[in-house]
Amino acid sequence: MTDESVVGGADASEGAAGGAAGGRVCRVFLVDDHAVFRSGVRAELGGQRSIEVAGEAGSVAEAVAGIARVQPDVVLLDVHMPDGGGVAVLRSVLESAGSGDDAAHVPTFLALSVSDAAEDVIAVIRAGARGYVTKTISGDELADAVRRVAEGDAVFSPRLAGFVLDAFARAAPGPEERGEPVHDPEVDSLTPREKEVLRLLARGYTYKEIAEELFISVKTVETHASNVLRKTQQSNRHALTRWAQSRHLD
Repeated sequence: MTDESVVGGADASEGAAGGAAGGRVCRVFLVDDHAVFRSGVRAELGGQRSIEVAGEAGSVAEAVAGIARVQPDVVLLDVHMPDGGGVAVLRSVLESAGSGDDAAHVPTFLALSVSDAAEDVIAVIRAGARGYVTKTISGDELADAVRRVAEGDAVFSPRLAGFVLDAFARAAPGPEERGEPVHDPEVDSLTPREKEVLRLLARGYTYKEIAEELFISVKTVETHASNVLRKTQQSNRHALTRWAQSRHLD
């Protein structure tokens, strides 16, 4: 991996400092069908503070099973693999998380790929990934990207963020843009406070950050988030974010 810049919602040095200040170890799971590359990433991240490589897999099936077992904070995900690739892993993990009665732990996904093609970036982001960086990234920058997505930031290698923005800009306008009244029973069922929590969740805020923003306890945030998930009939935070974005509530 070579040096490159990474763009996102926070300064890189601030993201690194935040990871150290929190004192919490970020557990990472590697998914790539090349064992040599996984070994290199493990070596790069192994020397980084506040990051632990908790597991790895070389196929979609191994990844889905390993993620369920290890329950990492962040999954580093290759986009192209012989048996389906990153999108298949994302869909399987998110569907499994939404199939139980209780809210399951859902990691944050960061794509790490040799591809910088627009269609690959857009596909994996639409599937639920929080960011996308290419394999030319340096070890230190990769560690910083991992910490930042774990905190709720969105991280992209240079130029790639533009693909995502362009894709959403080309999307068909919703009823609000067309000047039509919007009547959504699920949205109408939310209280004003629940809508506030929903908007902040969709923007990538952590529960702690929402609590600080709204001057309420983390426990109260968790209660509101649970109510929002129930009322909107969404299975997890990733699905809820897509639901909110589709209704322009973010």
